[in-house]
Amino acid sequence: MSLYVGFTGSRLDRIEPARQDPNALAALVADPRALLLDMPDYVPEVADCALAWRPLTPLPAHELLLLGMIDGIPRFAQIDPNAVAARRTPELMQLLDGLSAGEAGTYAAARSVLDWHARHRFCANCGAMSRPHHAGWARHCEQCGTEHYPRTDPVAIMLAEYDDGVEKRVLIGRQATFPEGRYSALAGFIEVGESIEEAVARELHEEAGVVATTVRYIASQPWPFPSQLMVACIATVADDVITLDMAELEDARWATRADVAAALAEAPDAPFRAPPRYAIANTLFQAWLAEQSPG
Repeated sequence: MSLYVGFTGSRLDRIEPARQDPNALAALVADPRALLLDMPDYVPEVADCALAWRPLTPLPAHELLLLGMIDGIPRFAQIDPNAVAARRTPELMQLLDGLSAGEAGTYAAARSVLDWHARHRFCANCGAMSRPHHAGWARHCEQCGTEHYPRTDPVAIMLAEYDDGVEKRVLIGRQATFPEGRYSALAGFIEVGESIEEAVARELHEEAGVVATTVRYIASQPWPFPSQLMVACIATVADDVITLDMAELEDARWATRADVAAALAEAPDAPFRAPPRYAIANTLFQAWLAEQSPG
């Protein structure tokens, strides 16, 4: 089964050894073909449904983030020392919806690291100001010598599946902040000391009161808002009685195969609006629907 997973498939060769080799980095910066990703205020410039790049102009070393190579050409982004943490706007999400998964994946890598720099200027060990290091993939505290690296927060996102003996249905929910009519998969951060399967079971029980009996992995996706790894699963549950946590969800309901198919097709009479294609919740709906198809 081939699934579309947003923010994956970037063509970047990350050339990690060059991050720690000053001579290799200098050669990449001096390459006349080197390019800089255009993304003022974290919003990418887009041309013909692809990210726009411009020639690399001289920048201080601490403002350069080496993304890697694409087509043998060095690719960089700029670390703005005065940048503030990024916001996710509807306009940005609409823009990303027009990019391929691979192009969005390149943007995701750049955005996550740049946003990390904006949020982590000070050393967590001693509180002193730190500086970008290792071609932008770390920060170094000159006062205590500690090095800090970008982190990814794992998030479990899941569909609960119940089979009543007649047909299978999946549990969908919505938060009050969702656009009108939109329902999605349930999700929550994986906590310290917890496996993916345990997180899926806990979140389903906390948010909807259902009890998972088995959990199967479907796919994963980087989510750069600001820096998560979405781990998508489908869980079989013991019953279909919903006990809703109103602090987390505005509503939850069971959806049939026909409901999901109509939502993904954006049918006028669909009982709910599906998540956008770049979100892995959409991928989960695709995967579950494919499992229900005859043959």
